[in-house]
Amino acid sequence: MRVWVAGGLCLLLAGQPLEAAAATKKAVVAREIQSDERVLHALNRFTFGPRPGDVAAVQAMGLHEWFERQLNPASIDDTALEVRLGLFPAMNLQQAELMRRYPSPLLLRQMMQTNAALPADPVEHAIYADQIAFYKLAQAKQAAIKADTSQTMAGDDADAAKQTALPGDGVDPAVPAMSAHEEQFYKGLDAVRIVNLPPDQRVQRILALSPEELIAFRQNLSAPELAAASAGLSPEQKEILVALTGSPRMIGGELLQSRMIRDIYSERQLEAVMTDFWLNHFNVYVKKNQNEPYLLPAYERDVIRPNALGKFEDLLVATAKSPAMLMYLDNWQSIGPESPAAARVTKLQETMPDAKVVKALPQGLNENYARELMELHTLGVNGGYTQTDVTQVAKLFTGWTIEQPFRGATYRFEARRHEPGPKMVLGASIPEGGEAEGLQVLHMLATSPATAKFISNKLAVRFVSDTPPPALVDRMAKAFLASDGDIKTVLRTMYDSPEFWAPEIYRAKVKTPLEFVVSAVRVSGAAVTNAQPLVGALDKLGMPLYGMQTPNGYSWVAEPWVSTGALVNRMNFALGLSSNRLQGVRTDWTRMIGAEKSAAVPASIGDDAVAKAKELRLEMVLMGQPVSEKTRASVLEQLRATPAQQEAEKNFGISAGEPGPMAAILNAGAPAEPAGPPLDRQAAVMAGLLLGSPEFQRR
Repeated sequence: MRVWVAGGLCLLLAGQPLEAAAATKKAVVAREIQSDERVLHALNRFTFGPRPGDVAAVQAMGLHEWFERQLNPASIDDTALEVRLGLFPAMNLQQAELMRRYPSPLLLRQMMQTNAALPADPVEHAIYADQIAFYKLAQAKQAAIKADTSQTMAGDDADAAKQTALPGDGVDPAVPAMSAHEEQFYKGLDAVRIVNLPPDQRVQRILALSPEELIAFRQNLSAPELAAASAGLSPEQKEILVALTGSPRMIGGELLQSRMIRDIYSERQLEAVMTDFWLNHFNVYVKKNQNEPYLLPAYERDVIRPNALGKFEDLLVATAKSPAMLMYLDNWQSIGPESPAAARVTKLQETMPDAKVVKALPQGLNENYARELMELHTLGVNGGYTQTDVTQVAKLFTGWTIEQPFRGATYRFEARRHEPGPKMVLGASIPEGGEAEGLQVLHMLATSPATAKFISNKLAVRFVSDTPPPALVDRMAKAFLASDGDIKTVLRTMYDSPEFWAPEIYRAKVKTPLEFVVSAVRVSGAAVTNAQPLVGALDKLGMPLYGMQTPNGYSWVAEPWVSTGALVNRMNFALGLSSNRLQGVRTDWTRMIGAEKSAAVPASIGDDAVAKAKELRLEMVLMGQPVSEKTRASVLEQLRATPAQQEAEKNFGISAGEPGPMAAILNAGAPAEPAGPPLDRQAAVMAGLLLGSPEFQRR
């Protein structure tokens, strides 16, 4: 294992230094990349990576025509993707319907505190009843533990015991073991008999189970049996089964898997790339609180993606009014110091200083959104604003809040919370006008030359170079201002610039973990029937989806992603993917390189001529062009380093673990792919080494 890990690391570090390759030293270049390299360059920058056959398809269409079609995603048929995403119907529910049908822990706590009636709809009634019962069961068990240990628990331990988790809080409600009495009571429960019922009857029978019976049902079934329990069910019915034991688990799982599936399979690749760009630019952290997972599907679907290639000001306004952003940066609780709402809070504090309801009310001005709006969303850190501007902008956005944050979560302007009077921002006087004040400032920021420069530079870093030529950024900024912030126009300007096609920037950008994982899956032609292992791989590679806690988002430059540990993890993933060690993600190298070039060989290196032929073929399939002699020699050397490819596969393989009940249920019935021939292990190891090579780490 040491030999393989060390050898793999040497391979990763071979060739041109990754961080040095990103620099573009000339502002304007006379030469431009041509022919196949030009198409590969466009595919590597404007998509998540080419698939087999993409280069030929773009050449047949014409590169300019392909780019224009990508700029206009509505012209591209993406029905095949929609079929795949049909496995996740909750992701298409409107915000209010999603939160009503699949309650959040916060909503359930509110209902328990107020003894609210359960929904009349039988399905929703079962979901609410089971999740509340799970909470009460966990609460009772914790109370019993507290009673048993009350003599030895310290005061701080007693306080900790009061923190009881609801389903979806990260605690599996099926974990608490049944008592002997419960085991005897449910001894006759025949879980397999329920699984064997016709689909509709099966769902009705499961819905009729009490929470205790549901726990017993799950404990009596293995993961494969749970998957069998969902066989023949519609996607909606599968969601219901998962939601019975915790809606957040289902919502979060679908959010991440559907995002990964879209990035891999969408024909509208530039839209997918730009959606990723803006989700990172207007970052929202999924674990900010228990409500954010419910707000992110609409944030991506209704706010970011429709505006990803439109006008920047439209996108800016949409994010400012988004419940996801309002909650993430706390603006929904901000009230003006001199507003009627603040006066009411002050009065209540004087009359009821210890009342919990008073302490729970919004307590004052919050500057989080105002600061990030100027520093990260528009002007940039050196954009010319001051702390006084931050405070004034915060006052402008008081009253921008969320209607029923745990039941529907829609934007609402609350005039009683808004700070009265005129404001002064960046030297401009903003007259008193309620919600219009915020819109005026958003327009001012969206049309500012500083914003044009900041956004253009960030786009150039994403698409061109870690250190983009100033002349290119200036040209893009002028196009931004002249077009009223039209993103398509800015991207066209970049595409038409000689700097974008400079030989110095060809394969010079280091891929982020997301770009690496998605590009590896796409270029390998892998069939994905369960995206959860890919989501887990991103966690291991340091870039979990919606996982950046701070509002600045993930970096687009090489430095944070290039380290010994990170590169070893990338190699681990590459060989795990190529050797079919990720459950639900299958490659077929025999098909990819041609059956005649994938003849069976011994477990060892076998015939050098056969190995070299496969390696050369894989180079063209995975890279689109030959790799360096050093990389080619390293690949063949690694094949000789141990007599058994299976051992190498084991050493390099990334362990995805069991998919868990949620993934087993949600992904059961995913589009099946042909099983294909047995894995060509030699080709698989070669492919993994190439996917982990320095050349593939760059785009």
